[in-house]
Amino acid sequence: MSKKPKKETKRERFVRLAERRVDKVIDRLRVLGGCANRRMYEYTPADIEKIRNAIDEEFVKVLLKFSNKPEVFSLGSKEK
Repeated sequence: MSKKPKKETKRERFVRLAERRVDKVIDRLRVLGGCANRRMYEYTPADIEKIRNAIDEEFVKVLLKFSNKPEVFSLGSKEK
């Protein structure tokens, strides 16, 4: 007799996938950190700022997806 595999719950699927994906992101950031080796690469503070901005922007987009708050388009300034 073969047993049917237990159906995975939404929570179990989330945990399984999120753990794997976060591990991959961390691994890729560590690989990117290898580019900091000044003996092998040349870069400027402006380069680092561009990299940081790109990563920060994407991270904020991901967090917004989890907050259930839609991004709101505005032509006006948000500064007071």
